[in-house]
Amino acid sequence: MPPNLHLLLSTALLLLTSLHFAAPSAAAPLPHFREAPAFRNGRECPHPTTPAASIHIAMTLDATYLRGSIAAVLSVLHHSTCPENISFHFLTLSSPHHRPNHLLNTILTTFPYLSFNLYRFDHNLVKNKISLSVRRALDQPLNYARIYLADLLPFSVRRVIYFDSDLIVVDDVGKLWGINLNGKILGAPEYCHANFSSYFTSGFWSNPVFSGFFRDRRPCYFNTGVMVIDLDKWREGRYTEKLEVWMRIQKKYRIYELGSLPPFLLVFAGNVEPVEHRWNQHGLGGDNLEGLCRDLHPGPVSLLHWSGKGKPWLRIDSKKPCPLDSLWAPYDLFLHEPLFSDS
Repeated sequence: MPPNLHLLLSTALLLLTSLHFAAPSAAAPLPHFREAPAFRNGRECPHPTTPAASIHIAMTLDATYLRGSIAAVLSVLHHSTCPENISFHFLTLSSPHHRPNHLLNTILTTFPYLSFNLYRFDHNLVKNKISLSVRRALDQPLNYARIYLADLLPFSVRRVIYFDSDLIVVDDVGKLWGINLNGKILGAPEYCHANFSSYFTSGFWSNPVFSGFFRDRRPCYFNTGVMVIDLDKWREGRYTEKLEVWMRIQKKYRIYELGSLPPFLLVFAGNVEPVEHRWNQHGLGGDNLEGLCRDLHPGPVSLLHWSGKGKPWLRIDSKKPCPLDSLWAPYDLFLHEPLFSDS
């Protein structure tokens, strides 16, 4: 063997060995939070153990959006007339890398009086069904967990509110819980003035097989970060499977660019029970590319939603907050490190 080749192979072997045995980099520590106060029911509230009195809210939970999730939970409890009647259902990824036990401990220590359950979402359910979108955050498996709520939550949970982790509620969530779905599977604020065609590619609209799915419907855009879902009807109609069909079609034909939103539009748009716009003042995070500051939409506000690229906690920490980020800040329980050590 030529000497130079022997040296090259030895070097390559050494490199491979070092790569194989290199210790994985330690995951960044989870942020620490102040303990939230205890929130108690008003006198008019039914007892928390009364099944009909329960309000069920589902949210995802991960390290990236944990600060937003904590703020969202605090805002819900703070403004609720019957906070002890609210049960939270947190969905987290099941892999050790996402540290579900650490997330569980964070919830326990931040909200000692909270009624909640933690469900581990298996990313294998969607890993071969996700296609690249305009923003990396939209491609994460947990972003698709809302599709599997009916499978993850116990059958005793017959209705649920789904909330994204980048919002705050400034009204009694019981008002949203109590809306009449009028036989629909899903209720959400609709935005019929939006250009619905922009949520799908030109290839989708030029294919009559695809675009024909909207032929007998009057579809409107709705944001999937705030939804009231009849889980009984969802399960009966096997809507998880219907959404998965479109995810598989997307993998083959590339018919949209926005993650988990378009499958919901394809399956439900035109058959959604409209909810007042006050329950989703969305888009406060700006567009998906630049995340520019935005103003509130006209009208009353019950929920502020920083959908889009810009998140209030990141803008606040970078000393470049948008004006409306000051409305999120009072619900931030993040415990900052002291500027000076007393040791």
